[in-house]
Amino acid sequence: MSNLSKIFLGIAALCALGIAVMLVMGKGSDVGSLAVIMFSTLALFSMGHKVLKGYAFSVWVLASVAASMFYPGAFMSWFGADLKILIVPLIQVIMFGMGTTLNLKDFARVIKLPWPILIGLVLQFGIKPIIALGTAKMFGFTGEIAAGVILIGSVPGGVASNLMTYLAGGDVALSVTMTSCSTLVSPVMTPTMMKWLAGSYVPVVFLDMMFSILNMIIVPIVAGLIANKILYSKAKWANSVSKISMIAAAGLAVALISLFVPELFQGRFAAIRPGVIIGSILLATVSISKLVISIILHGPENWMDRVLPLVSMAGIVFIIAIITARSTDDLMSVGAALIVCTIIQISAGYLLGYWVSKAAGLNEKTCRTVSIEVGLQNGGMASGLAINVLKSTQAALASAVYGPMMNITGSVLATYWHRKPVKDDVKKVD
Repeated sequence: MSNLSKIFLGIAALCALGIAVMLVMGKGSDVGSLAVIMFSTLALFSMGHKVLKGYAFSVWVLASVAASMFYPGAFMSWFGADLKILIVPLIQVIMFGMGTTLNLKDFARVIKLPWPILIGLVLQFGIKPIIALGTAKMFGFTGEIAAGVILIGSVPGGVASNLMTYLAGGDVALSVTMTSCSTLVSPVMTPTMMKWLAGSYVPVVFLDMMFSILNMIIVPIVAGLIANKILYSKAKWANSVSKISMIAAAGLAVALISLFVPELFQGRFAAIRPGVIIGSILLATVSISKLVISIILHGPENWMDRVLPLVSMAGIVFIIAIITARSTDDLMSVGAALIVCTIIQISAGYLLGYWVSKAAGLNEKTCRTVSIEVGLQNGGMASGLAINVLKSTQAALASAVYGPMMNITGSVLATYWHRKPVKDDVKKVD
C-alpha cells in the first residue's frame, strides 16, 4: 500500500470516527461534510487498491449521494439554470462512449450466437419487467415510484455489464453484442412494457418514449459507431490530415445547421434534434482530437479508451446527485425498501440468466455472460426517461438507487466467478 493510499484510508477512518461520535451526541444532521469526505477518500483509496478498485465507482456514487442529500442546493441550479437540463446530454455522452467501443462485427456475431442473445432479450424484456411489477406491488409502491421500479426493469442492458463480464471470466465479445442488441430494440420494447405494466401508475405515451430513446440512446450510439471507425480504422483516410479535417468540419456543420435550422426536424422527429446536435459535436471533437493527438503529435492510439470511461463514470455520478437532490425526502422514506427491491430485481436477473442458459445447454462462459447481462440494466437510460418523458424525479429514484446496488452486486459476483475460472481457460493458461 502506497503512502498516499494510507493517507486516504486514514482520513476516511478519522471521518468515520467523527461521524460515530456526532451520532452518539445526537448531532446526526451535522455529519454531512464528514460523510462526503469519508466516501470520497475511500473512493480514492479504492482506486489505488488492487482488489478494491472494482468497487471505486460504487463508492464515488455513495459520495455523490451523501453530498446531494446533505447539500441538495448545490445540485439544484447553477447560475440560474436548473441542472436537470444536463441529465439527457450527459446520458448522450455516455451512450456515445458506448458506441465508440462497437463495430459492425459485434452485430454480425448475432448470426453466430443467436441462442444466448435470444435468451437475453426474452428475459430482459419479457420476464424482468414482470418481476419489477411484482416487486413494486410486494413493497407497496404506488404512483411514480412504482412506475420507476418498472422502468428500471424494462430498459436494456447497461455498459457496466461488459466490464463485469470481463472480471467474471465471461465472453466479453458476446456481452458487447447482447448490450448492443438489447439497446437497439429498446425504442420499441421499453415503451411497450411500460405502457402495458406501468400505464396504471402514470400516463405513458408510446411514441414520446420511443423518440426519446432514439434521441437519448440510439442517435449518440450511431455517432459513436462512426467515431469508432475514425479512431481505429487502419485505412489511409483515417490517418489523413485532410480527410479527418473534413470529417471534423462536417460534424460541426451538421451541429450548427441542426441548431439554427430547427425546421429540418418536423413533427415527432424534432425530439431527435438534440441527439443529432450532441452526436455531431462529439464526432467533430473526436476527429479534432485524433488529428492533434494521434496524427500530428503521434500520441497513443488508445487515448480515447482511457478518457471515455472516466467521463462516463463522472456523468453517471453527477446524474445520480442531481436526481437525489430533488428527492431527498422520498429517498429517506422509501430508500431502504427501494434498496431491497433493487437487490431482488438484480439477483433475479443473475439467477434467471445463468440457469436458463444452463438449461439451454450453453457453456459456462456463456452462462456467466448472459447472467450478468440480464442482471445489469441501463440505469442512466431509466433516469433520463423518468425525467424527460415521465417528468418525475420520483420515478427516477429507483434508477438512482439501482446504480450503486448494480455495481456492488456485480463486483461481488464477478469476483466470485473470477476465483473460479472456466476449465477451458485453465487449460489455456497451462
